[in-house]
Amino acid sequence: MGIGTSIFLIAVGAILYFAVDATVQGLEITTVGLILMICGILGLLISLFFFRGPRTTERTVYRDPPQY
Repeated sequence: MGIGTSIFLIAVGAILYFAVDATVQGLEITTVGLILMICGILGLLISLFFFRGPRTTERTVYRDPPQY
């Protein structure tokens, strides 16, 4: 799951949790919204962790031997 998908899940979950007042028999829309927000936040954290990559400051320099 990428960063865009995670943000989309957070947005849809927030809409369902905070803005929708409809009732569906056998389904709690606020619970679905909360689950989507949690999944989106976890996906965002995992994506940021893996996209961060190695942060090294060491640099390897290869020099050609002198040509005589």
